[in-house]
Amino acid sequence: MKLTPESKVLIQGFDELGSSTHAALMKAYGTNVVAGINPGLGGHTLNDIPVFALVEQALAVVGAVDTTIIFGSPYQALDAALEAIAADIRQIIIICAGMPPLDMVNLLRKAETTETLIVGPNSPGIIVPGKILLGTHASEIYTPGTVGIVSRSSTLTYEIALQLTQAGLGQSIGVSIGSDIITGSSFLQWLQILDEDETTQAIVLVGEPGGNSEEAAARYIAEAIDKPVIAYIAGRQAPVGKHWGHTGTLAAVVGRGANVGTAQSKLAAFKEAKVPIAERPSQIPELVKKALKKGGGGKE
Repeated sequence: MKLTPESKVLIQGFDELGSSTHAALMKAYGTNVVAGINPGLGGHTLNDIPVFALVEQALAVVGAVDTTIIFGSPYQALDAALEAIAADIRQIIIICAGMPPLDMVNLLRKAETTETLIVGPNSPGIIVPGKILLGTHASEIYTPGTVGIVSRSSTLTYEIALQLTQAGLGQSIGVSIGSDIITGSSFLQWLQILDEDETTQAIVLVGEPGGNSEEAAARYIAEAIDKPVIAYIAGRQAPVGKHWGHTGTLAAVVGRGANVGTAQSKLAAFKEAKVPIAERPSQIPELVKKALKKGGGGKE
């Protein structure tokens, strides 16, 4: 995984509306955005970024690219991602929400065979504070530091980064894995990445109702993660059977036991794994400080 200011970044679905605005913000943050892709705007320049019709045309001019960020329609995201993989781009961030599940299944099969990291869909991407912004994170609330944040939610990622910043705890990375039914990367993958990252000293994991990814993460933390982890689960009062408004939470109770996918199920899993749990975001900084002071795995 290459996440440095020198990393070359491509933007697919590049247009005069949202994506070009976010591209300008990324560039202002220091991200090396080298080109945009839009079949209808090839040959133009937007916000001082050259636009090409095809990925291969862009790479012929700018050279090899480390990361591509896909905006635009979720129904075109699969084609965009496959085009990027064919061009040997191995880090793909999908911003758009509502990508068809079968498209994601096909993409994940291709990503697995090519060792491509997929973040999203329905994700604000990745930020390494002070170094690189890949997506739509509110960069002004982040500060460089040693606490890694991995989350399913976009806005909760921002909220917790702000709480940490205000408490004097900088962040090593902020990543939202996305909130669609099927996402490209998992809590388990990012826990491993952060556990091996030299900058990260503690990890904050942010979950919500739906699916069983938090339960799997809790087991993995107990078995394999050495660094302290703090968990926060949103939606404790959400009625069983209701979903968060994120497509990923629709799988909460379909064909499973009544408690599977609920906030209570996730809280129980982290409690069993002896992972400290915050009842609200404002408690997270104090739990992080306590875990760092204890050292070791940070488990109760």
